[in-house]
Amino acid sequence: MRRLGSTRRRGRANRLVAVGVACGAALAALTVPEAVARPLAQEDAGRTSGSRAEAGRDAVAREAAPVSQGWTGPGRGSAHWAVKDTGTPQTRFRGLAAVDRHTAWLAGTGGTVLRTTDGGTHWRNVSPPGAAGLEFRDVQAFDARRAVVLAIGEGEASRVYRTDDGGTTWTESFRNTDPKAFYDCLAFFDRRHGLALSDPVDGRFRILATADGGRSWRVLPADGMPPALDGEAGFAASGQCLVTSGPKDAWLATGGGAHARVLHSADRGLTWTAAGTPVPAADPAKGVFALAFRDRAHGLAVGGDYRPGQSSPEAAAVTADGGRTWRPATTPPPAYRSGAAWLPHSRTAALAVGPTGTDLTTDGGRSWRTIDTGSYDTVTCTPDLSCWAAGEQGRVARLER
Repeated sequence: MRRLGSTRRRGRANRLVAVGVACGAALAALTVPEAVARPLAQEDAGRTSGSRAEAGRDAVAREAAPVSQGWTGPGRGSAHWAVKDTGTPQTRFRGLAAVDRHTAWLAGTGGTVLRTTDGGTHWRNVSPPGAAGLEFRDVQAFDARRAVVLAIGEGEASRVYRTDDGGTTWTESFRNTDPKAFYDCLAFFDRRHGLALSDPVDGRFRILATADGGRSWRVLPADGMPPALDGEAGFAASGQCLVTSGPKDAWLATGGGAHARVLHSADRGLTWTAAGTPVPAADPAKGVFALAFRDRAHGLAVGGDYRPGQSSPEAAAVTADGGRTWRPATTPPPAYRSGAAWLPHSRTAALAVGPTGTDLTTDGGRSWRTIDTGSYDTVTCTPDLSCWAAGEQGRVARLER
């Protein structure tokens, strides 16, 4: 990445402060002041940076801190999901990638890809030509022009497309030719390096890797992957069954087997270790559906039983050691949840979403409370204090106050 001159740095810091005034209050209204923490880069009390950009981020957190302490539901002066009209009520969006509070990408059924650059007021249909028969379940956006989308399914239904011009044109960069493979989700470490996850092939999860931003892909060797359990698979429910943190750490979530597991790689997918979680499994509809890591040590797992009307006890877990061990939430969400995201610049607050509502934790995932009953499949938050959610019937929302 190019180094920015001092003028560029001052501009970025000023923009971060301005954004914090506009939307920091909405995030602070979700949680208590103690949940608004310093950026992770400044957690070391002995470290001094002198960076104007970091000073800007601190200013954002300070703007957010004094505001109301609780989610009070939709209404004047309260934080709430503000639904944005996408004009696509027939589409279910399980793929969501927000760049900031203005720009977001959606990937959904019927080969649909949408993009907004004005905070959701207007959406442009930028779907790849000829993709109407595909099921897009995940999207990674680098900015307003560059994005990668994943189509799921058996055999050639699993594909990857990339655009460099805001969706005006797309290049198909991968098409699965193995009838035994079924790709579920993808995740990137940076603008160049990323992975995609397939259900087990010949007894092991298959990992696809890119080192050029998704322009080309290769299947990684399987010898570094532990054997899969009988019936074990990933869930293409929210684009969050595979997540990353930092330059090399990745985690994948499983279900369907005797145990719901989380597998961790510290070398960009070459080798993996598996750990059991307390989230119930032992059924094709049960397991961990989504992961969220705020750094390489602290993570959340949410899931349950996705079948409507089925109970989902112990549907959340937490880790503080990079996924080596997992503890059940003391007060888990009351039902199945398919997506999760940490609130930006917080070490303790996060959101979980599912078809029956949104839950908030302010203690790092140990306890959750329902704050909204709208249906969403996936959620994401951005460094400029913006959170977005998406789901069925073309439903997309941004956190506002």
